Amino acid sequence: MIPESNDPIPGEFENVTTDSASQNTLEGTALNGSFTVNDINKSLAWYQNVGFTVDQKYDRDGKLVAVSLKAGDARIVIGQDDGAKGWDRKKGEACSLQITTKQDIDELAARVKAAGVSLAAEPADTPWGSRMFRLKDPDGFTFVISSER
Repeated sequence: MIPESNDPIPGEFENVTTDSASQNTLEGTALNGSFTVNDINKSLAWYQNVGFTVDQKYDRDGKLVAVSLKAGDARIVIGQDDGAKGWDRKKGEACSLQITTKQDIDELAARVKAAGVSLAAEPADTPWGSRMFRLKDPDGFTFVISSER
């Protein structure tokens, strides 16, 4: 079983009820994230080792300031911290994103580890029928890579 975490994980609770669709319901088709990172080159290498590919790079005055990354239909943007809010601000706390895939979880975890990325939690079966592992990027953002149920 995945080690305990403060992050709620879909399917973790029993007797969950859902509201029926109404006029006030947001009907998103995708969720994309944007993260401010301390070292964009270090973070870019980490995300590529996990399996993301570069969609687009953004330069300012010849310096890399942001990168749009993709992994299948999942999209994120990483941007270099400019220090405007202080260099000591915490990143990655209280944030966890889950990427669901049809790929073999154990093979993905092995490939990620072979690329030099440490797992925060090894692949494990969940009580709700999926298999998943956790990893943290260089700034502490947590990703859960999960199979479908």
